[in-house]
Amino acid sequence: MKIKEIRTRVFRWRGRTTPLPPHFCTNPMDLLQLPEASMGTFTFHGWLVVEIFTDNGFVGIGNAALAPQVTKQTIDLYLNPLLVGQDPWDIEFLWQHMYRKTMAFGRKGIGMAAISAVDIALWDILGKSAKQPVYRLLGGRTKSRIPVYASRLYATESSDLAAEARRYKDQGYKAMKLRFGWGPADSAAGMQHNIDLVRTVREAVGDGIDVMADAYMGWTLDYAKRMLPLLEPFHLRWLEEPVIPDDVRGYAELKSRGLVPIAGGEHEFTLYGFRDLLEARAVDYVQFDTNRVGGITQARKIAVLAEAYSVPVIPHAGQMHNYHVVMASLNSPMAEYFPMVDVEVGNELFWYLFTGEPKAKDGFVDLDESVPGLGLSLDETRLESFEVVE
Repeated sequence: MKIKEIRTRVFRWRGRTTPLPPHFCTNPMDLLQLPEASMGTFTFHGWLVVEIFTDNGFVGIGNAALAPQVTKQTIDLYLNPLLVGQDPWDIEFLWQHMYRKTMAFGRKGIGMAAISAVDIALWDILGKSAKQPVYRLLGGRTKSRIPVYASRLYATESSDLAAEARRYKDQGYKAMKLRFGWGPADSAAGMQHNIDLVRTVREAVGDGIDVMADAYMGWTLDYAKRMLPLLEPFHLRWLEEPVIPDDVRGYAELKSRGLVPIAGGEHEFTLYGFRDLLEARAVDYVQFDTNRVGGITQARKIAVLAEAYSVPVIPHAGQMHNYHVVMASLNSPMAEYFPMVDVEVGNELFWYLFTGEPKAKDGFVDLDESVPGLGLSLDETRLESFEVVE
């Protein structure tokens, strides 16, 4: 079996989008105090899909959501020539070839996102070739179903926020995550608004549900240190990305205070980066995304590394490429799940692009063991909602 062709396409959403109100979600742009709602900087209404074709008829599907147009160019210009004609079963060699060829300019960010999309497609081919779901190639089932948490709550009106949280509880979720809306530029009053968000959700669902909260890199270390004692009474399962991802010492200082567990890694890209986080005792939960850290080839290594430190892995974003890693790892107690809603920040686009994504039921998703590979295909009936860039 040889790789015959690699096709990359960017799908740009051209359908209706839900406008984002001010303070919808904190993010690193907040400190600049721009006049427009800065969350718009972090919307991504495009998605890269990679299809790898083999000479014996298999098609592997991978994807990336970060900077899809530039990621596409990286694959087309630098990775495609390395892969065509190669045996996809030599997956470790192919990964190392891509990584080392792009090391001078890749390593993290777009370069690693490009490698991730390709690697996910290669694993899809391996599963289809072996007539097995990918998680079986990674070690098989470690749980009958995957517990998932509802990841959708944003900084909205209290009544709406409470109603949404109660709806997730009624649907059977045992955990849910909300986003903070205010940061250092909003002074002490903003801190109280953030606490009101957490209080609203906690009172809506009670103490029998895990609640997590996400600052999405929008706070400074000073601000986070002031927030921790205010958050402690609400028994959050974790505080996510309280500072920018390169501030490993800041993460470690917050974790050392022992007030609220700290989660991070969504914007870390390498095995070495996670080694640094773990050696610094900087996080209580590792949250890599398989389509950012080098695909399944690297995600499984990071998961094993985290297990050696007894730090659970709960990947960012759910989706099939993460669910297969979670299913095969005893050190991954649950996964993130984006409920299907109208398009907002872009997290929802995979629902409109693919068929095969598992739908949550009673707070769990399951993977069909009769479907080989990752179990995804492009939803041709919905592609008219996208502008396609070849």
